Amino acid sequence: MSLGFGIIGCGLIANFHAQAIAKAQGAKLVAVSDTSLERAEEFAGRYHVQAFGDYKKMLALPQVDVVSICTPSGLHGSLAMEAAQAGKHVVVEKPLSITMEQGRAALAACKEHNVKLAVISQLRFAPTLIQAKAALDEGKLGTPLLGDAYMKYYRSQDYYGHGGWRGTWKMDGGGALMNQGIHGIDLLLWLMGPVTRVWGQARTMAREIEVEDTAIAAVNYASGAMGVIEGTTSVYPGYNRKLEFHGDKGTITFEEEQITKWDLAGEEDKVFVSDGATASGARDPGAISSEGHQRQIQDMVDAIREDRDPLVTGTDGLRAVQLILAIYQSSKEGRPIEIKEEDLHV
Repeated sequence: MSLGFGIIGCGLIANFHAQAIAKAQGAKLVAVSDTSLERAEEFAGRYHVQAFGDYKKMLALPQVDVVSICTPSGLHGSLAMEAAQAGKHVVVEKPLSITMEQGRAALAACKEHNVKLAVISQLRFAPTLIQAKAALDEGKLGTPLLGDAYMKYYRSQDYYGHGGWRGTWKMDGGGALMNQGIHGIDLLLWLMGPVTRVWGQARTMAREIEVEDTAIAAVNYASGAMGVIEGTTSVYPGYNRKLEFHGDKGTITFEEEQITKWDLAGEEDKVFVSDGATASGARDPGAISSEGHQRQIQDMVDAIREDRDPLVTGTDGLRAVQLILAIYQSSKEGRPIEIKEEDLHV
């Protein structure tokens, strides 16, 4: 029997979840909810499922086993907690939360009610990035030296004006880093390991919004490596995300999911052909592929069936939030911030 999914929030990203659920084996969309009942009904009509204007009524449905949370970011943590309390497994869009307190509360609720929690980081499921992860874990780059992320995107002023919540601290929790850059930041943490210290600057330079549209940070990893993070939504016309990983025996670089350099000592004669995708949200957040979401939804279904953790856990999601919040704190206080692993524990 298929696991029944419900979606809270019927905006742009909910379409990616609905498409992923439809393609995943052992999953079935059964209901959606939105604060606008009209929007929920329109969305539900396309997928032939139930529609609700009150998510609490949807959470009460026994046929809903898993809930995808696709609302504005400021609601993620509290809704994840409520879904867990209703006995539902949880898939939450990035970020898991916009505060550490909300994130830890969501993790605690899922633990208490014995439900799975996955945070969307669909790029971790790209075959090319999995290859890079294996190479780093196997020490093929030698001593890790640098891990960098460059995310130079473009979002217009109209983008921030749509919906009224974007670009606000209360509902977006941040700007170029918390909303757009979090994917690249999560990949850095996954591939390079935890960050122990960060020194950052975050500014609002081009858009009329509360949060940052441009940020930079220097990071120290627990491994001893260093790195740079650049994130912006203010550069025209917007460019693909670039990730760079360097060690004393090799280098691997990416443009989106496409490997652009695979230079490892001892593999100089190897012809490496990357089959990574180049679909990018650099200029249009709707231009990404749903394939990554499908892989992650499938992993969640399998995790529930096999009673294991999903490959991207709630703690993973909170770790990315922790680093971003530390960059904001560093910028505000004008000093480096130490990052503690124990702050993730519940």
